[in-house]
Amino acid sequence: MATGSPQDIAMTEGQTQPPMPPEEPKYGGFTRFEIELEVIPPPLYPRILDGGHPNSSQFVQSLASPQYLNYLASQKYFENPAFIAYLSYLQYWSHPPYTKYLTYPGPTLKNLELLQQERFRADILSPDKMNELVEEGTKSGMEGPRS
Repeated sequence: MATGSPQDIAMTEGQTQPPMPPEEPKYGGFTRFEIELEVIPPPLYPRILDGGHPNSSQFVQSLASPQYLNYLASQKYFENPAFIAYLSYLQYWSHPPYTKYLTYPGPTLKNLELLQQERFRADILSPDKMNELVEEGTKSGMEGPRS
């Protein structure tokens, strides 16, 4: 049996993963960890940390990319009610204790907020809308922070 990093704990044959605690909240009928494991595309799968639970910060930060939003739309993730519920759940990242962990809080939180709107989730499928967001981000990056 191959092992990864020194923190890995080898599972013995026949051993199963412990059940989720009953107090874990459900979103669209799934726990946040089940949703992350099922709906996040493999190229941007968060690194598994803390006892096998995914690190959602990498996924949240990927939402700053209009190209990634377009990819999610093209793969029909925005038509999945469980995924929409998960996006709603992720809004806790906009609160101060969590924002400090975001590399690009401005575009990340702006796009997370826009994703709460059904209209935006449909519009981002358009390459024109995606390019508009890219240009907007480039322009704001060149202008610097507003005073």
